[in-house]
Amino acid sequence: MKIGLRIDVDTFRGTKIGVPNLCRTLAKHDIRASFFFSVGPDNMGRHLWRLLRPGFFIKMLRTKAANLYGWDILFKGTFRPGPIIGERLAPIIISAAQEGHEIGLHAWDHHAWQVHIDTMDRDAIRRALGKGFDQLTRILGKPPVCSAVPAWKCTDPVLMEKNRIPFIYNSDCRGKSIFHPIVDGKKLSQPQIPVTLPTYDEVVGNKGISDVNYNPYILSLIKPEKLNVLTVHAEVEGISCASMFDQFLKAARSKGISFNPLGAFLQEETAIDGASMVSGKVPGRDGWISIQDQNKESGPRGPGFGFTP
Repeated sequence: MKIGLRIDVDTFRGTKIGVPNLCRTLAKHDIRASFFFSVGPDNMGRHLWRLLRPGFFIKMLRTKAANLYGWDILFKGTFRPGPIIGERLAPIIISAAQEGHEIGLHAWDHHAWQVHIDTMDRDAIRRALGKGFDQLTRILGKPPVCSAVPAWKCTDPVLMEKNRIPFIYNSDCRGKSIFHPIVDGKKLSQPQIPVTLPTYDEVVGNKGISDVNYNPYILSLIKPEKLNVLTVHAEVEGISCASMFDQFLKAARSKGISFNPLGAFLQEETAIDGASMVSGKVPGRDGWISIQDQNKESGPRGPGFGFTP
């Protein structure tokens, strides 16, 4: 069995502390993964206004967010502009690439994308993607090979703008199989490799899942006949849950499970179907996210798709 291992790096703290920790852990198990970096300002503390939304407030309580993420993440960028991650921590990103990990773009400004993507027009999307792409290209000395939008919030205009950038693939949604997204009846060239497994913050505190049984629960969801893609976060599995993640890798390897960067799956695909992306929800996550349409038809798009702000 194989798992595509995707690591999202959302914040300054996650880059500075979580990424080196994860690189050491992955080296210990001889594993390569796909790292998706946020490289612009860390303004994640501005999410605190979302506490007014019951769903987000409950999630913060359920995951014990202060202990999970740390107070510096929860308040970063709240009272003054946050630090530019790619300028301050470029050596860490370079080191991850030098260790053989696949490097992709997550965002320029992670917070701004989550909050404003519903109303961003094509020009704003192009600027956000371009700033992140250019910054990461300067850091690496070559273009990043892939991308993954923050919080799985992707729209048709985003897909069209990404298709102008030389990404080999994107990972912008949740789903069950690798596919080419269909926009306005046309199949785009860049395949999507969707995330298929839930994240830590989606399940812990729900239905009896805790740190004690989280690893066995995730392992129980992995099926040999299916695409298995897991997202971990540098701020969680790289810091507060680092020991638990190390044990997860050990347990998985004992079951004969191997881990790969997401791009490795493309080498095994001979024919990739087309499918639309629609908006939907997953348990434990606040707000809408992008989901692969299992009907593989254009159909109703829902909020976030096909709109013109």
